[in-house]
Amino acid sequence: MKTNTVKDFFKYFIVSFLVMMLLFTPMRFLFHSVGEFTPFEPEENLMDNLNYIVGEDSPFFEAFQDKERVNILLLGVNENLTDTIMVASFDMKAKHVDVISIPRDTFYERQGYNGLAEKKINAAYRGSAVNTAKAVSDVLLGMPLHYYAVIKYDGVQNVVDAIGGVPMNVPFDMKYSDPTADPPLYINIPKGEQVLDGEHAMQFLRYRSGYVEGDLGRVKAQQEFVKSAFKQVLKSNLLTTAETVFENVDSDITLEMAGKIASKAIGLSGEDIATYLLPSWPDPNPPYYVYPKTEEIGELLTQIYSIEPEVPEGEGEAAGDGE
Repeated sequence: MKTNTVKDFFKYFIVSFLVMMLLFTPMRFLFHSVGEFTPFEPEENLMDNLNYIVGEDSPFFEAFQDKERVNILLLGVNENLTDTIMVASFDMKAKHVDVISIPRDTFYERQGYNGLAEKKINAAYRGSAVNTAKAVSDVLLGMPLHYYAVIKYDGVQNVVDAIGGVPMNVPFDMKYSDPTADPPLYINIPKGEQVLDGEHAMQFLRYRSGYVEGDLGRVKAQQEFVKSAFKQVLKSNLLTTAETVFENVDSDITLEMAGKIASKAIGLSGEDIATYLLPSWPDPNPPYYVYPKTEEIGELLTQIYSIEPEVPEGEGEAAGDGE
């Protein structure tokens, strides 16, 4: 498959761990007033534009009211289409982050949009994160999306270099050339353990042809990249890295929320991030829709929203002694 026929997920890792960068936003704006001020310059606001209506008969009615969980829509956009769609859900009480990847070809039918390509969820964007948020929330059974983050095209390489590269064990030699791609694609990464700099990280994230599982194999490899990148972020100069992210991101997250997340994220480690693929089945025939599996999506949401915070050692025993 030629890489210029479908834009690759080369932005994958930055949108995955962008939510981690938001944890450190207050460091840059320490002397700013908080509240509704946002360190970014958003063109829209999800909380002002979306009304979430989940009936009391929904099994997720109470879970979706959770005030200790913030859900951030992460988008990689190119030519008015969302190449990458993910939801990063941070449980501030359990100190756990769940990242759900939504395939760009997910079938999403909307009234007035009848073209074959327009029935894919990546076409919902049309210049507005709100449009994609509505579609993603529908697919995720009404899951609320509180904030968004849109990644600029050229930011990946800068961010990888800012964190000192990303350690990876490359499973096999990755070689590919496509001068007709936009931008032109030249991949040459040897097999083995190494630290990928920005240039080679982009090659790794764009590579697709050698995986036995096809694009699913690539997504799994990218998820491993996400986890390694997150660990590297925590070792980096967070202020410098955050500055690089701010230069390449549009988001509506407020400083107040960023500060709350930061205060709740103390002790967060690379082991506290879990990645998931939207339960779905791909149609092998054109136009290659990916159809969501509603029942299994419900099971995934139940799993994510059922995470309980760990009880500090001794607290449970103390409570028992008092009975």
